[in-house]
Amino acid sequence: MKPIRVLIVDDSPTVQLILKRILSKEPDIDIVGVASDPFEAKDLIIKDKPDVITLDIEMPRMDGITFLKRLMSYSPIPVVMISSYTSKNSMRTIEALEAGAVDFVTKPSQDIERGFTSLRDEIVAKIRVAGQAQVKPLFLWRKAPTKTAKTLHAISHKLIAIGASIGGPPAIRKLLCGISFQPQGIVIAQHMAAGYTRAFAQKLNGLLPVEVREARDMDYVDQGRVLIVPGGRHMRVVRDGDGYIIRLNKISLTQNPSIEVGRSINVLFHSVAESAGSKAVGIILTGMGNDGVDGLAAMKEAGAYTIAQDEASCVVFGMPRVAIERSIVDAVASPEDIPAILFTAIK
Repeated sequence: MKPIRVLIVDDSPTVQLILKRILSKEPDIDIVGVASDPFEAKDLIIKDKPDVITLDIEMPRMDGITFLKRLMSYSPIPVVMISSYTSKNSMRTIEALEAGAVDFVTKPSQDIERGFTSLRDEIVAKIRVAGQAQVKPLFLWRKAPTKTAKTLHAISHKLIAIGASIGGPPAIRKLLCGISFQPQGIVIAQHMAAGYTRAFAQKLNGLLPVEVREARDMDYVDQGRVLIVPGGRHMRVVRDGDGYIIRLNKISLTQNPSIEVGRSINVLFHSVAESAGSKAVGIILTGMGNDGVDGLAAMKEAGAYTIAQDEASCVVFGMPRVAIERSIVDAVASPEDIPAILFTAIK
């Protein structure tokens, strides 16, 4: 198997050296070049044809988001964003994911050398996943409609639960923008770090005629509301009379955060199976691994309707593939086609 050819694009010489040292130690990764800005990167892309690019957001001459959009419009290459965390950058990172970036890593805010060393496994794992990703030409965010631009006339008493990982943000956006009815509520588990789920919710809230936000403990699951699992938390839906409420649990610091985040969809789906049974729909979207599959199986066994994203539209056909192979899905479709299936399923 050929090694993954990586181009590092970052204006910091220190970050360049650290990333190069981390990745060069991996036998299945080759560093083909280092660039300090997008103009240098362009020449290296043409010359060396990398399989994966690491890209900073804030750079001279052209920012990373602008470069990413141009790259994904003309010559799509898997990109892992590596940028410092700020409130502004969290929104820009979501924009990058929507523009086609496969994933992101947050730069350490202090003691860069030690911080990056602690992120070594995460960085290497995300480069390897990016090397397998199916990147598509750029799809921009739709212009945000006003809150009254779309009236959702049809009403359903079904609860919709959605789980996604790598490639999830644009898939979720496409799916939600196509829904033309009001379900009992929509709950979403997207593998994403704390802080970024808030930015993701805010972005979606500007696009949809319903309320979208991070869930809070004891929230009611209501029609016209989309609740997203906050990063670093597990979320359960529990029965409350004729309705449902949200219960949140912090991920224990004594546990492995990456493992625990990788179970977040299962936690949500199992709770929906128990609380809503046949009055629910479970949807598993693009992502690596098998998080959500056991939970989707529990939903199916409880009488829920289940859907998996199709391979052609997935960035990483991991979680949906496992669900399909286990024969626990009623339908397989792209995010754009799932709303029509939903509308039929909720009748």
